[in-house]
Amino acid sequence: MKENMMAKWQEYKVWISLGVMGLLIGSGLLLVYQPAQAEQVPDVLTLASTKASSKDEVPIAEKASDKVESKPQTIMVDVKGAVEQAGLYELSATSRVADAIDLAGGLTEQADPKSINLAQKLVDEAVVYVATKEEAISVVAASVAPSTSDKETADLVNLNTADASQLQTISGIGAKRAQDIIAYREANGPFKTVDDLNQVSGIGDKTLENLRSYVTVD
Repeated sequence: MKENMMAKWQEYKVWISLGVMGLLIGSGLLLVYQPAQAEQVPDVLTLASTKASSKDEVPIAEKASDKVESKPQTIMVDVKGAVEQAGLYELSATSRVADAIDLAGGLTEQADPKSINLAQKLVDEAVVYVATKEEAISVVAASVAPSTSDKETADLVNLNTADASQLQTISGIGAKRAQDIIAYREANGPFKTVDDLNQVSGIGDKTLENLRSYVTVD
């Protein structure tokens, strides 16, 4: 009887030992597997983040191309003076004064070719004015409205502070007209806009257009 009990106990010890070894092996495998799985997670997240950023970049590139394509390719120019058909014309953004004159039907017999620079490049909202021979005006740089950057760098004469000698530095302004400008200023106060020059004796619409880009009231 005692021998049977000892035999059974020995058998139980074997099974218990095998169970403990199984638990130890299982725990070891679990510890090895979990870190390996954790290391793979950042790679998955990185891949997902890369895909998301790639999707976000596409619309930005498309928007940038849309802005480039929407840039105006034409300009509007007002042609006045001694031309066959004065008026408002649409031209290419790379056009010159000669192109605007051609669209306006060319110069009239009374036109003075010396009053314009045919090679001058046009800008949007420019005014091209062709003087007559009677006006005796040399190349009119003012006939084409300068760009914003040109206006900032140009030396404009201030109608409200300039004396007679400064006014006479403007093409088309002599001693008599300079005195008329000063007299108007003293009688009526400072010029509010350049267009007020039209109120000065001897300065009509054509002369005003010639002077516009040389003067300021600021």
